Amino acid sequence: MNVYLYENWNLNRTRYDIIREFCLCEKVDEEYFRSIIKRNICRDRGDIKMEKVKFGRKEVLLSGAVILLLLILQKVLGIAGSAFADMFSFEKIDPYKAFAWNFVHHITMLILTLFVILILNKLFKLNFGFELGDRKTGTKFVAIYTAIIAGVTLVVHILMVVNNSLPVYTFPLNKGNIIGTLCFQLLLSGPAEEVLYRALPITTLVKVFGKNIEVKWGITLESIIASFLFAIAHIKWSLFPFAIEADYTQFLYAFAQGIISGKAYQDSRSVIYPMLMHSISNVLMVGTGYLFLLL
Repeated sequence: MNVYLYENWNLNRTRYDIIREFCLCEKVDEEYFRSIIKRNICRDRGDIKMEKVKFGRKEVLLSGAVILLLLILQKVLGIAGSAFADMFSFEKIDPYKAFAWNFVHHITMLILTLFVILILNKLFKLNFGFELGDRKTGTKFVAIYTAIIAGVTLVVHILMVVNNSLPVYTFPLNKGNIIGTLCFQLLLSGPAEEVLYRALPITTLVKVFGKNIEVKWGITLESIIASFLFAIAHIKWSLFPFAIEADYTQFLYAFAQGIISGKAYQDSRSVIYPMLMHSISNVLMVGTGYLFLLL
């Protein structure tokens, strides 16, 4: 969907009719589109000022309830994926339990997430960004992110070698395990996690807020919240009994990756590019670790 195509439509009709017709044609959320148009008009006039977001008690409670529901939903879908994967024995194809369980877990989680998205789309006509969106912006994000993460990965592993702290795996680095784990990272880690932890919460929160709420540098409140939920998914926690077991380095890394992926998602209007970024970063990180251990 091209936002600026709006400017070329016949303006003899009322503005609201044009926007409504355009949104129906492009299958995008009307409130979300209006917020983009308003921001672009202000920017073009050179007087852009962030609209003050006013939340009453009702709006705050609704937003809080939705965020809590998203957190619970993500936890439940993860547990459902684990329960389904536990039903199978992978001894023949994966005797060292290196990748097969993860494949089934993430496939299950992705299918369930898509089912939830289908329901939300039926109810609220939301666009979760499964199209290519802005290809130029998305491709730029993927290229720059890949270059940066490749450099960071190399530096991190050199430091690991210097400090004798390379990762230790519970499985031998044979051909089957290497191919299996890298295929999982490439084909499923990005798609399953970006749909559940990026497209679903960000799009839902935009609907709840009624618009994008920019905080700083083009980063939105909904993206920050989604990133926090994504980081929480990388720690072990339970309510009954209440317990938290966290690796804070991993927590912060997941949050930072969430912010970058969230901006890529919203700027490109597509979840495809965050999927690629996520999968590529995981393949580079895991693959580089294998390479250094085998040298």
